[in-house]
Amino acid sequence: MVANTILFDFSVDPSKISDDRQRSEVVKIMRSELENLFPQLKFVYDLNTSDGYLVLLTENNSTIVTIRFFTEPGLITMNIEYYLENGKEQLLSFDSSKRLENTLAKKLNINSGQVLPPLKRGAVSRYFPSSDERIIEYDIDEIVFEKRSPFQKIQIVHSKTLGNMLILDELQNIADSDLIYTETLMQRGIENYDGKEICILGGGDGALLYELLKENPKHIVMIEIDVAVMDACNKYMNSICGDVLEKRKGHNYEIIEGDCMEYMKLFQQQGRKFDYVFGDLTDIPISDTPTGEIWNFIRTILEQSFKILKPNGKFLTHGNGTSCMESLKMFQDQLDLLKPPVKYTTSKAFVPSFMEDWVFYQVEFA
Repeated sequence: MVANTILFDFSVDPSKISDDRQRSEVVKIMRSELENLFPQLKFVYDLNTSDGYLVLLTENNSTIVTIRFFTEPGLITMNIEYYLENGKEQLLSFDSSKRLENTLAKKLNINSGQVLPPLKRGAVSRYFPSSDERIIEYDIDEIVFEKRSPFQKIQIVHSKTLGNMLILDELQNIADSDLIYTETLMQRGIENYDGKEICILGGGDGALLYELLKENPKHIVMIEIDVAVMDACNKYMNSICGDVLEKRKGHNYEIIEGDCMEYMKLFQQQGRKFDYVFGDLTDIPISDTPTGEIWNFIRTILEQSFKILKPNGKFLTHGNGTSCMESLKMFQDQLDLLKPPVKYTTSKAFVPSFMEDWVFYQVEFA
């Protein structure tokens, strides 16, 4: 059961909607065409706004049509919203919406119009943002798990094409289909982990740990603060994590439940060093400048990670989507400021559940 919202936009010459008479004529034309689809459509009210005009129509007090005029830019928007029960046929399909948009554009004598496919809003969210904050619709048909931990909102949802998918604070993290993400992060086939000591910061979904253990490392320590993420992924995403989150400890690995910052300080006190440190934590944020809480966190992670790396060790992390060029550049600027200096390479891969190319960093002492 979902609420369907269909959005129409029409760009017009501002002079065509500049007074009440002209707007009334436009509403008359639009209402006439709408009545072909909604025969019992009725006028509810209208309102002069500071930027134009608003009209509200309804059919049986269930289908709501809002028509709004923005005079200055010459924009007419029309929103049609109705509730659809499971198994019922859509009142307005995308094809019929396109026909309506085309008919209205012709009758209003305008060239520029657009209609979007129905937005489906309900208990099961289908929309998540791309790296540069564009909306992506997924074929999600079920919420498998949902919980709010002390640290974040955790969901595991099922996609018909991607399998189960981990969502943290409304951002997609990893899906059953995303082995390429983990393999690119760890540079499988390029880096040699045989006999190496490794530290994973974060990594609560268990996928990185699971794949690294296949490379015969000497020992891996993984530090994850949110036990609820590990519990959920262990139960519902073991196609990507195997049984490592169930056992939490093996002959060559250990999962520590705690704050990675505190443990990096402890490792420094102990003089403990690693061949590889993985930053499997937050993505590089989108912002105008590298300031704020998340950027401070990223800088601290970078500084502390290199203090527990062996001289020939490497820090590997994920960045952001390739479309976020400004944010990626700001991250690289932070790398350039590190003391002692470092050098880095990048790689990228198309991640199925992200539906875009993602950038990964391999950083070492210069």
